[in-house]
Amino acid sequence: MAETSPVRMGVLGCADIAWRRTLPAFAASDRVEIVAVASRHRDKACRFAQRFGCQAVTGYDALLERSDIEAVYIPLPTGLHAEWCAKALEAGKHVLVEKPLAATHREASGLVALADRFGLCLMENRMFAYHSQHAAVRELVAAGAIGELRVFGSTMAVPPRPAEDIRYRPDLGGGALLDVGYYPLQASLLFLAQPLAVIGAALHVDPAHGVDVRGSVLLGAADGVTAHLTFGLEHSYRSGYELWGSRGRLILERAFTPPATWQPAVRIEQQDRVEVRTLPPFDQFRASVDTFAAAVRDGVPVREHLRLALRGAALMDAVRQAASLKTDDSILVE
Repeated sequence: MAETSPVRMGVLGCADIAWRRTLPAFAASDRVEIVAVASRHRDKACRFAQRFGCQAVTGYDALLERSDIEAVYIPLPTGLHAEWCAKALEAGKHVLVEKPLAATHREASGLVALADRFGLCLMENRMFAYHSQHAAVRELVAAGAIGELRVFGSTMAVPPRPAEDIRYRPDLGGGALLDVGYYPLQASLLFLAQPLAVIGAALHVDPAHGVDVRGSVLLGAADGVTAHLTFGLEHSYRSGYELWGSRGRLILERAFTPPATWQPAVRIEQQDRVEVRTLPPFDQFRASVDTFAAAVRDGVPVREHLRLALRGAALMDAVRQAASLKTDDSILVE
């Protein structure tokens, strides 16, 4: 008989996203149980433990050694994902890790191979993709609401953070591409015919921090559709995408980080009419947590999930490579 008890979770790190969104989703789910939270600093672990009714642990290795934990959630900075995901898998723990899975495709591939070797579940916390609004958009496009797709556009940008924020730490995998650029790239994988080619890319590096703080990418899909993606850490907030077709345009704002109470509004523009469809609220963090629990407890396959994670990592590698071209390799118009 299949086990029906909640998945016993440990948490490596006391990140802001864990405090605000993911651990509340854990607490709301009957499919997982938060057993312990670990931090290098005891006071941080105690703060989390008090709020979420679990134990505080000092040090990540100490948490991985516990026999009462069967899976871990890792919200550490991206630059630490490869190290601590590998250590968790080697300790026999299933892993849910914050996006992106790793800083490079090579690191991500190594983690997938390690999970396969030990027969463990590895998932990237690609929470936005589980939101029901994207399925609704795909249905509208398939039904011909905008005709044949010609262009895809997507943006994710946030205002500047304090100077000490980890997003500005190159040694921790900081930068706009890995943080907010992830979303438009992953959205392109949801809607465009594969494979995707990086036609061009630009990353602006802040010399004070040594990380990219904004960027743009031009993609080409297998069927000739193009995509223009923009992202950054020094903008007014935007989070959305649009699909522009032969007979109209579909626009979705707040596409990537809506709160659970948000009612999405899909705007469909055609030559002689505009329609706005309001969709029901949806908790994408809860959906991601429950999907992970189903993979661990019920054996629900995550192969497609990992395929998209690896494709996303390969795209980010390709963007970095395209953006590194010297000015002499570009065509200048004077």
